[in-house]
Amino acid sequence: MGQAGMAEAAVRYLRSVGSARPVEPLPRPDLRCVGEDERAPVGQGDFRRVLGSFATGVAVVTAPAADGESGPAGFACQSFSSLSLDPPLVTFMVGRTSATWPRIARAGVFCVNVLAAHQGALCRGFAVSGADKFAGVAYDAAPCSGSPRLAETLAWIDCTIHAVHTGGDHLIVVGRVDALGTGDEDAAPLLFHRGRFL
Repeated sequence: MGQAGMAEAAVRYLRSVGSARPVEPLPRPDLRCVGEDERAPVGQGDFRRVLGSFATGVAVVTAPAADGESGPAGFACQSFSSLSLDPPLVTFMVGRTSATWPRIARAGVFCVNVLAAHQGALCRGFAVSGADKFAGVAYDAAPCSGSPRLAETLAWIDCTIHAVHTGGDHLIVVGRVDALGTGDEDAAPLLFHRGRFL
């Protein structure tokens, strides 16, 4: 059973048992950076190496040009996930120092383009800073947001920004899904594992 199937089963179960009162939110944890005079609980190199053992899919998050901008925005993202079935929500994480994120935030909308195995070069193009990432890239407009919907991807998810939360040196962006679709369902996904594409 996939993520969507498990989420749907959980929603059915919770509706069937009912609830006398709403679920209370947990208290927010005290998150802070490690001070210069403190030793980090784990080294950044070890953190990257161990977490790199978890294979992820790869996506490109895009947004239309906001007022006063010359073109659309986009970046390669491996920290994307489904979040909620009802309402339909997805999430991605982006570094707080990202130059692309402010442009997506100003647009208020985005499209997640799930990459196929043959799109490694496309992913690398969206992973660089300062270049025209859309030069020579085929795309059309996603139906609700107008964000670039890249050609030949496995799937696309067209969203409105729903919430943004802090998470250390990253931001956790939650999007409400307005439209979505698939491309070639028989194509293999682009996977990232231990610093390289599979």
